[in-house]
Amino acid sequence: MAGGTIWKGRIHCGGIDVPVKLHSAIREERVQFHLLHKRDNAKLRQVMICAYEQKPVPAEEQAKGYEVEEGKYLIVDPEELEHTSPKESRLIEVHEFVGAGEVDPVFFGRAYYLEPDGKASGYLALAEALRETETEGVCTWTMRKRSWFGALQASGNGLRLSTLRYADEVVPAKSLELAKIPLPEKELKIGIELINQLSGPFQPEKFENEHQKKLQHLIDRKARGEKIAILRPRRIRPTAPDKLFETLEASLKKVA
Repeated sequence: MAGGTIWKGRIHCGGIDVPVKLHSAIREERVQFHLLHKRDNAKLRQVMICAYEQKPVPAEEQAKGYEVEEGKYLIVDPEELEHTSPKESRLIEVHEFVGAGEVDPVFFGRAYYLEPDGKASGYLALAEALRETETEGVCTWTMRKRSWFGALQASGNGLRLSTLRYADEVVPAKSLELAKIPLPEKELKIGIELINQLSGPFQPEKFENEHQKKLQHLIDRKARGEKIAILRPRRIRPTAPDKLFETLEASLKKVA
């Protein structure tokens, strides 16, 4: 079930405006810990300490500064920062359409669901048009005093809005400068056969967050007063480069 409405606006595309409500498409369920004082189990509070005086500094005496060189800062006032904030808007401005799947996944950030805010005819028409043309809209909007860049996509019978990272935030893969090494045909064939053997539809429900399960299990046991035995983890050695081909062949035989 989608969460509550976190923002309202309008998708603006050409001369068309489609009123929508924004819902988070992600539900993060994590075991949360609090930092406590061992002696009395009281919660600890974060305190800002002056590195020079070694004393706590109250909020009214704190300032934001940009380091121009080591030890030298430009102080920026809250009013000056407010002046740089984007202009308030309720428009999701669609600038262009690109082929579905054209955006490299490395650009994607957080995902949101959009639902119609009022009559659904324009909303449904836009969702169907994106599906029929197999495209997604590249758009920008302002939310919570921040400018966002994203992709408007068809999702099921509705629309999804995904935030995108800006180009200067993404490290290009070519920066790895991977060496071009000739690959024997037999090794390539073994690799392709292994992938074909393990290929199937994407089923995320098959996978669970094992770390979170173990954390919750630990907490449940401690809440029941059970004694926890600390086990030494088993370390798995990585496959040696000269054994990789043999390992691939063995893996292929197991799934055959």
